[in-house]
Amino acid sequence: MKKGKYAKRTPFVKTLAVAMVLVTLIGCAIGGTLAWLTDETQEVVNTFTVGNIKIKLDETNVDDKVTGVIRDTENSYKMIPGWTITKDPVATVLAGSEDCYLFVKVTESTNAKFSDYMTYEIAKGWKKVPKVDADGNEVMADDKTVYEDGVYYREVTTSTKNQPFDVIEGNTVNVLSTVTEEMMEALTEATYPTLTFQAYAVQLYKNNTEKFGAAAAWAEVKD
Repeated sequence: MKKGKYAKRTPFVKTLAVAMVLVTLIGCAIGGTLAWLTDETQEVVNTFTVGNIKIKLDETNVDDKVTGVIRDTENSYKMIPGWTITKDPVATVLAGSEDCYLFVKVTESTNAKFSDYMTYEIAKGWKKVPKVDADGNEVMADDKTVYEDGVYYREVTTSTKNQPFDVIEGNTVNVLSTVTEEMMEALTEATYPTLTFQAYAVQLYKNNTEKFGAAAAWAEVKD
């Protein structure tokens, strides 16, 4: 073998060569760590808004025609035997409300028994609310369901529009022809017959799949 100036490697050269290899390996290791493929998505923001139910109950105001007094929640009418009186309460579920049970409670006066003077019918589409006991079972009498006094309901699904519902069939109350002048003269400010309406609403579903029963929903109102 031919000997030259650089044929023989000194210990220093060997050490330098090993060090360079180590540096190269370390560099590859670091470079490999930094070179992993990565990616990320945009955030998905879940915003939970508030569900709500809004209703209103109103009717044509007639006080200005009868007494000259305008009230927000009370109307007055004159009774004339045999006559029909316009009475048009309307319960409305406002636009955007959640699915709900809409209830209306009709209360007749007892000081002067309302049914001795006038009659009316509840508008079609309303159903009576069954009465239930403390265990949630429907109350029965003579094999017939017992209903809450003067309480009616209907199911209303959500809509982008207001949903009004008449309460009285034909929007009229009829004065009985059997009402006498003596009966009317016996009445006082404290005993005039009255007919009172109030509306309520309760969400239709208690969870994602299970409906309230009408009686159970009404219990939520009473509680």
